[in-house]
Amino acid sequence: MTVSSDVDPSRESSRVRAVLADDERLMREQLRARLAEVWPELDIVAEAKHGAEAVELVQQHRPDVVFLDIRMPGMTGVDAAREIAQMDVGEEGWLPEIVFITAYDQYAVEAFEQGAADYVLKPAERERLLRTVERLRKRLAARAKLEAGAPVAPDELPSGASLQQLLHRLASPGGAPRPAPLQWIQATVGQSIQMIPVDEVLFFISDEKYTRVQTPTVEALIRKPIKELVDELDPQKFWQIHRSTLVAVHAIAAVTRDFRGRQIVSVKGSNEKLEVSRSYTHLFKGM
Repeated sequence: MTVSSDVDPSRESSRVRAVLADDERLMREQLRARLAEVWPELDIVAEAKHGAEAVELVQQHRPDVVFLDIRMPGMTGVDAAREIAQMDVGEEGWLPEIVFITAYDQYAVEAFEQGAADYVLKPAERERLLRTVERLRKRLAARAKLEAGAPVAPDELPSGASLQQLLHRLASPGGAPRPAPLQWIQATVGQSIQMIPVDEVLFFISDEKYTRVQTPTVEALIRKPIKELVDELDPQKFWQIHRSTLVAVHAIAAVTRDFRGRQIVSVKGSNEKLEVSRSYTHLFKGM
């Protein structure tokens, strides 16, 4: 791991910070050198040799951008991205923008071209990297505008739902088909076990031990955490709006703001109000 130490503290808050993860040292050095050419104000605050180290460094440094190699030993870049997406970034934090690095995975390239995330092909070519940097700058600027309460054009931020779909598609090596989405939930209701159709679920909310499953008529408990449900549910039907909350898209009645400026989801068939964490506000663009 290499950590930059020559950052001017007076400029640190205005500079974009990044973590770079690749198991090949030469690839890390090459990408770092190219980024220095096309994005001089970018600070590579840390480098990781595998996915688990990348997750640890992101938690430690809270960077604006993470460059993740898709194929790394142990925890892959896709696995690391899923862990990062579940991080508790705090009330004032943002999840970082993620750029995947790939040597040959054309399936991934086609997915990234849809705009859900960006990618860099190995070896990183200067012209392609310039386009990546331009896209990242726009997204980071849009986030800053949202934080300041300024209006943001609908196409300025990527869809969080699209990113969830992308991670689902990339989870299997070579883009192999994933198992069919979960159709039934086996849950505890009082003293009995019930089979609840997923299509009837309004939302899932987790605490440290259990996840609450809410339908219009039933409230039940399961031991499965949100990060596992995200993998098993259809991302077109369920959106993650908080690290502890999944909501059925069909059950979203309205999205409003409270007196603190936080987005609040009203749910059809329920009096529950679900908070949208700042990491997921881009799901409801322009609100």
